Amino acid sequence: MIEIDPAVVSFVVLKAREFDVKVDPVAAESDSEDDELAILENYADDPTFQEVHDFIEALNVSEQRNLVALMWIGRGDFSAEEWEDAVNEARDRATNSSADYLLGTPLLPDYLEEGMSAMGYAPEDLEKA
Repeated sequence: MIEIDPAVVSFVVLKAREFDVKVDPVAAESDSEDDELAILENYADDPTFQEVHDFIEALNVSEQRNLVALMWIGRGDFSAEEWEDAVNEARDRATNSSADYLLGTPLLPDYLEEGMSAMGYAPEDLEKA
């Protein structure tokens, strides 16, 4: 069974979705409309990215491994029945930064949701968390 609070996974999914919808900055003259749309642009010092990055980095090692394992299950690298194998692989392949690894994975929020679903959590469980 997973050893991470569904609320933690829900927060990462939510923040990763906010970051994923961002687009490359468009060089344009600044006006009030551009300023309102700038929140959708992806910058190196993006506060949304930094928030989710710091949140993941602040998790304990076990929670970080669980996030990686959930992502792998959601991506289809492991099945739900191979949960322990996925967690052990996450331990064995640990990188310097789990946050960098996870946030560098395209479709991370989708994979985490799929992983939670495979582990028996309904989407409503994540929404309530």
